[in-house]
Amino acid sequence: MAYDINQLWEQDKAHFVHPFTDFSVFQKEGCDLITDSDGIYVQDAKGNRFIDGIAGLWCVNIGHGRAEIGQVMAEQAQKMAYYSPFNNLSNIPATQLAAKLAELAPDNLNHVFYSCGGSVANDTTIRIIHYYFNQLGKKDKKQIISRRNGYHGTTYVSATLTGIESNNWGFDTAHQFIHHVEEANCYRRPQGMSEADYCDYLVADFESAIQRLGGEEKVAAFIAEPIMGAGGVLVAPEGYHKRMYEVCKRYGMLYISDEVVTAFGRLGHFFASEAVFGIKPDIINCAKGLTSGYIPLGATLLSDEIYAVISKPQCADGVFSTGFTYSGHPVACAVALKNIEIMEREQLCEHVREVGPYLEQQLKTLQDLQIVGDVRGSHFMMGIESVANKETRELLPMEANVGRRIAKECQKRGLIVRPIAHLNVLSPPLIWTHETVDQVVGILRQSILSTIESLITDGYLKS
Repeated sequence: MAYDINQLWEQDKAHFVHPFTDFSVFQKEGCDLITDSDGIYVQDAKGNRFIDGIAGLWCVNIGHGRAEIGQVMAEQAQKMAYYSPFNNLSNIPATQLAAKLAELAPDNLNHVFYSCGGSVANDTTIRIIHYYFNQLGKKDKKQIISRRNGYHGTTYVSATLTGIESNNWGFDTAHQFIHHVEEANCYRRPQGMSEADYCDYLVADFESAIQRLGGEEKVAAFIAEPIMGAGGVLVAPEGYHKRMYEVCKRYGMLYISDEVVTAFGRLGHFFASEAVFGIKPDIINCAKGLTSGYIPLGATLLSDEIYAVISKPQCADGVFSTGFTYSGHPVACAVALKNIEIMEREQLCEHVREVGPYLEQQLKTLQDLQIVGDVRGSHFMMGIESVANKETRELLPMEANVGRRIAKECQKRGLIVRPIAHLNVLSPPLIWTHETVDQVVGILRQSILSTIESLITDGYLKS
């Protein structure tokens, strides 16, 4: 299909309000238009082909252009594209998917509430938790603890759960009942402190915060990503999540595992909370890889204990009055079922457990480069942190835009990575091979070397 690229570029600038837009450059530079995709590749309107190093946005887990997904989408749309999920009505794909998610999740999570994405799933979770404690007669138990630099979305409540300060510049938040404790950043833990001692410190800080906020009478829940995503691809010290869970149970709190990124294979399992970190949360939220990004869908998985409380009528003619027009959308749920079928048939979780450690190993070879301070993450969720000084771990000035420089150099060489300030993130489709990893690491090395040269030229680094 022929496109008028200049017209599209102008229309995009004039009418499409993009998420996380840097308006200081957008009106001049506009956006690159991605027009085609296949497997691990995407192509722009100018015909340039790129390895997709970020799976769209942590989500295209089975890879691009799967004909099976398009086929099931069309078949379901022709059979029944939509009907209301309200008033005791349901549909087959939503019912089947709920049963499948209960099968895949830890055995206490047997109840599924559908939304349209991760932000809304997290927002909905807080609404349900407040309702749950109201039903128990604990109407003062409303406080929620999140973590600094955690990312949980950009709807009103989920944006407040998000602890990345810059995400909320200029926006109002709901801090009257949402609070933040320190994130688990092993690379930047206090100098001389072991990881075990650092874990002790973080757990003690968490418990102090609970007590400060009113303890068991006031604090309702803690929310955490198994591995922190947009806040820095941060892997907590060993045992951290188990110990945080144990603290929650001592104070009668619920533990929310935000698996919007980590679920559906990114760490080599359909859900990481129990399989990787050894905990059975009270709630798991998922989205992204649930449909591999082919269509929007989010899900909140609730424990039997929570369901037993919220499923009791609150009063005569009282209903569980939360939900969305598109909750359990049949086309989206049909896509999710096919997505899971493909992952199981092609053993993509097993594939990630095989190739993921190789990706980690090969990326760590970049640490011989002048600005590569840390390479961290797990399996198909990795981050490269750039620094000005590897001894002191001092960062380059923000205006150096080191992450963006590296990303641009990668794009010149046919690879898309995600820049987040001084970090570059890789969250690829789960179908990368050893050969793909070698190609990507080679591109990254050349791109970082070119970036070092430009930083020296611009006076941000010494040669």
